[in-house]
Amino acid sequence: MHALPLQLGPGSDLHQSLSALGRERQASGFVLSVVGNLSQAAFQCPGQSGPTLVRGDLEIITLQGTLGPGGVHLHLSLSDGTCQVYGGHLEPGTLVQKGAEILVGWLEPAPLPIQPAVAMQPPVAMQPLAPIPQAALMQPLAAMQQVAPVPQPMPVQQPVAEPALHPQASPTPLMPAVQLVVRSGCPWCGRAEQLLRTLGIAHTVVPSSGEVAVPQLLVGDQAHVGYTALVRLFESGALDHLVGG
Repeated sequence: MHALPLQLGPGSDLHQSLSALGRERQASGFVLSVVGNLSQAAFQCPGQSGPTLVRGDLEIITLQGTLGPGGVHLHLSLSDGTCQVYGGHLEPGTLVQKGAEILVGWLEPAPLPIQPAVAMQPPVAMQPLAPIPQAALMQPLAAMQQVAPVPQPMPVQQPVAEPALHPQASPTPLMPAVQLVVRSGCPWCGRAEQLLRTLGIAHTVVPSSGEVAVPQLLVGDQAHVGYTALVRLFESGALDHLVGG
């Protein structure tokens, strides 16, 4: 899998932009995270005959689902100026207000294993048999029937049992501790925590104390500040060794 950051400008249709991206790349992927706002949202609520349309200053909360050559299947949640939350199946007509940043993870098909070529050995040339000397054919029959002495068997020595060796098992390397420093009410902290959960990276959420820049990812004795720095770490593969830890 590899990640692709996507930036949509004002007036972009969220549904149509992601559908066109799937057709263009001819690959399957899914949305990892999203940050942005909308001037209009169109979504299908459960049990309704048609899409619901909401206009105003709308903040995107989540965008989850898949995209590919055949289209998209995405669920959108958003809030308005009164913090009223809406959500449903994303429909065309959802327009970006000022901008939207979307991180898409693309799945690459596993390559087929390459079978090694078998080297053909050249045939071995048959050597002609050497003729039997005439003198050997004229030897008396008694000389040809001499019996070789029977060798005496050698005494069998019993093997000496050696003590079994018990190699010490090499210690399993410890995974570095992963901590995410957050502050209450910080939207970037929530998106950073959602990205770590999506990647399957075990971590501990630590509330910030004082004026500490957040979100802050602590991996062992290394600190990475900001949501953008976290995304760049993921794109470069620097977090791959933490997946499943």
